[in-house]
Amino acid sequence: MSLPVHAVPSLDGAATGSVVEVAGDEAHHAVAVRRLRVGERVVLTDGAGRSVTGAVTTTGKRVFTVEVAEVADVPAPEPELVVVQALPKGDRGELAVEVLTEVGVARIVPWAAARSVAVWKGERAVKSQAKWAGTAREAAKQSRRSWFPEVSPLATTADVSALAGAADLAVVLHEDASEPLAAVEVPPHGRIVVVVGPEGGLTDEEVASFLAAGARSVRLGAEVLRTSTAGVAACAVLLARTPRWR
Repeated sequence: MSLPVHAVPSLDGAATGSVVEVAGDEAHHAVAVRRLRVGERVVLTDGAGRSVTGAVTTTGKRVFTVEVAEVADVPAPEPELVVVQALPKGDRGELAVEVLTEVGVARIVPWAAARSVAVWKGERAVKSQAKWAGTAREAAKQSRRSWFPEVSPLATTADVSALAGAADLAVVLHEDASEPLAAVEVPPHGRIVVVVGPEGGLTDEEVASFLAAGARSVRLGAEVLRTSTAGVAACAVLLARTPRWR
């Protein structure tokens, strides 16, 4: 069984034999909830590619320390996957973020699509983005990732078009598309952008904007998936044809 992973703000200067302190909510959950004990081996990561493995040397109410036994610097996975996720209703946004993180997405971009039922404005936008980011952080630890995904601020359709235009490959999931995603040639490096529409579907104007930017309209299959699961299915199709999953 793989070791539990805990996130720390920085691992700069961490080396074999050094001691790293973990404090705050992360430590409280490990010690008080998960019952972390001295001598237990854990992994600490900064979420930016560096991880250390070592044994717990001390524990406190909101703190514990680890003596570093191994240091690993993991390069960012390629190709980089970016998913533009139209805002779903209810708690389906957190579900989408969780499964996208588990499958290895590097960046999740919440998008205010024309037919999105959910609305992020003002204070709610800030809180909702923070909630998605927290979900991504916890899912990254659970899936033992060294690189944590970024959750971007809410994007407009113009923002998404610009993102698609700068990608090495951009695909828009559309149930009426004639080209299957499985037939698209996938670059082994660079950035891949996947655009997932809302439950109500994409508008003609949105599709036209993305295609004009260089994106390709594709379908997954005969079934119509929910917006909260379509992204992870598309990423799995793409990843299966890259060195990341071979």
